[in-house]
Amino acid sequence: MANFRTHITVAAAGGALLACAGYQLQGWPPLQALAACALTAFGGILPDIDADHSRSSRLIFTILAIPALVVGGVLLQPWLTPGALLLACGGIYIGVRYVGGTLFSRFTVHRGGWHSLLAATLCTWAVAALSFHWLAQPGWLAWVHGLAVLAGFLIHLMLDEIYSVDVAGGRLKRSFGTALKPFDLHRPVASLLMLAATAALLPWLPPWEALEALLV
Repeated sequence: MANFRTHITVAAAGGALLACAGYQLQGWPPLQALAACALTAFGGILPDIDADHSRSSRLIFTILAIPALVVGGVLLQPWLTPGALLLACGGIYIGVRYVGGTLFSRFTVHRGGWHSLLAATLCTWAVAALSFHWLAQPGWLAWVHGLAVLAGFLIHLMLDEIYSVDVAGGRLKRSFGTALKPFDLHRPVASLLMLAATAALLPWLPPWEALEALLV
């Protein structure tokens, strides 16, 4: 399978193309084009969140811990003294970065449900919903953020499948077909939970009209 450097390099290149296309064709501001590029690169390593002790997993949980710390600090500030707030923020960071990462690796399997089109949809919708509601971005821009993650996610899955083909030996490796799949057939309960989480995001998505206008 492709390694960390390959995934993030190819996804970043795809993000740069997406950003340039948006800047030239849609008139995206430079800052928003840069954000789309960064989100595509992030999506390019996101499926490996289930790879225990990998660089991707450590980086992903570090990235997730930062906004969790900021949100926690904002919500707790009116209720805590500065010293207590500092301790609480440290606890949030450690909880997400280390405890959350450890628990996640305990209950997930590499090349399982997170290497699937269902997981790609879940992450796309989650980012679009967060951008629209938490960051108060306009609908079209929230969808841009979600689609950027989707682009990186799909690049990752396709790279894994490409690297599963042994061209020199003229054979398919055992890992072929384990990345670009609709959902994880071997773990139906986990797939159903992921499907339920995806469906729960439907009321929180930006307007579909904004997505249609963006794609037309």
